[in-house]
Amino acid sequence: MQKLLAWVDQRFPLTKVWEEHVSKYYAPKNFNFWYYFGSLALLMLVIQILSGIFLTMHYKPDTSLAFASVEYIMRDVPWGWLIRYLHSTGASFFFIVIYLHMFRGLMYGSYKGPRELVWILGMVLFVALMAEAFMGYLLPWGNMSYWGAQVIISLFDALPFIGPSLAEWLRGDFVVSDATLNRFFSLHVIAVPLLLALLVFLHIVALHKVGSNNPDGVEIKKKKNADGLPLDGIPFHPYYSVKDTVGVAGFLILFAAAIFFAPEMWGWFLEHDNFTVANILQTPPEIKPLWYFTPFYSILRATTDDLIKYGLLPFVLALTALTLVSVRELKTKGIVVIIAGFVVAGFFGLEAKVWGVALMGLSLILFFFLPWLDRSPVKSIRYRGWKYKTALTIFTISFVMLGYVGTQPAEGIYKMCAQIGTLVYFAFFLLMPWISTYDKTKPVPERVT
Repeated sequence: MQKLLAWVDQRFPLTKVWEEHVSKYYAPKNFNFWYYFGSLALLMLVIQILSGIFLTMHYKPDTSLAFASVEYIMRDVPWGWLIRYLHSTGASFFFIVIYLHMFRGLMYGSYKGPRELVWILGMVLFVALMAEAFMGYLLPWGNMSYWGAQVIISLFDALPFIGPSLAEWLRGDFVVSDATLNRFFSLHVIAVPLLLALLVFLHIVALHKVGSNNPDGVEIKKKKNADGLPLDGIPFHPYYSVKDTVGVAGFLILFAAAIFFAPEMWGWFLEHDNFTVANILQTPPEIKPLWYFTPFYSILRATTDDLIKYGLLPFVLALTALTLVSVRELKTKGIVVIIAGFVVAGFFGLEAKVWGVALMGLSLILFFFLPWLDRSPVKSIRYRGWKYKTALTIFTISFVMLGYVGTQPAEGIYKMCAQIGTLVYFAFFLLMPWISTYDKTKPVPERVT
């Protein structure tokens, strides 16, 4: 075996890669529960790809056969029901892991320097994963799949100039049809998984270049021993490979429990309307996406003329005034005034549905700018003041609330909660420079605790 390994190493840097990224990659020794979710996200990606491969062996990307082929997989293919639930229930578990992984980044400042590129690549991964899930949701050709795709793609019609052409290009037709199903299938099965694999590779390489963050937010590379190894670091293998194995075992128990006892999760993971074939003449009572899209869907639906006049307009004016008071450079003030002027003019010149689509997109884009919006000298929430802790708590509550109200009718108390949650969501990001600047922080230790 050693001769074989030597032969391979002469032609491919197998041992070098193993040592650089696993056995001699030093990670902080104070990782806690929140650091399971990175490896769990990789596990879920593998499960989704493998289960997807087996599903494509029996699935028919044809509007007249798609729904029946899924029923065939569930009823006649040996263990087909298990493969299908691994994939469909796995999609929800994938997003649970991703959201918890992102929340850990918000808590411990994993987006701050020198990890800005790691965070940006992670956010590109998140957006690609949303696209992958959206296109895969159409493939069963259930009634909710059809009408959900019809509504979401039609949103692009609201974009000025390019909207109608973009929506028609996405559908491949004037309505969701066989052409839409075929292109979504090809993108879901081939193009986006390849992109996801590439982004995961880049995400991990960028992470191992700068090193992992930790709950204290201390850079372990600053304190090294005589051999040049971090004093507060331990090799990823065998220490964290064993630790992650425990986390994987616990996670798989929960995952299996969901698959075997509640794969639909009472309509949260698989909607009841999706167990009937797509019918262009029968609209579901309430068209809504799956739960992992509903926070952003709530922002879309909450953007009405009332929210613009009595919520967004005062917020933009107040934010502009706060910025003008805070900055000193005349050039910066001029830029702020011009941008604010365009936004205010847009409030009066564009329809509310256009702003709904714009705000839904902006709700994702703001995550990319978080490394520069956060001005705090401290990374970890352990050493931040009450302002950031309060802001993060309120943001988390509003995000969960937006997710729930997105599954309910857009009227009454649900509409009001969605509008309040939308304002809180954007306030968290746009007020972050002042929250982080004036937040009283605690001294950060020289080494991890």
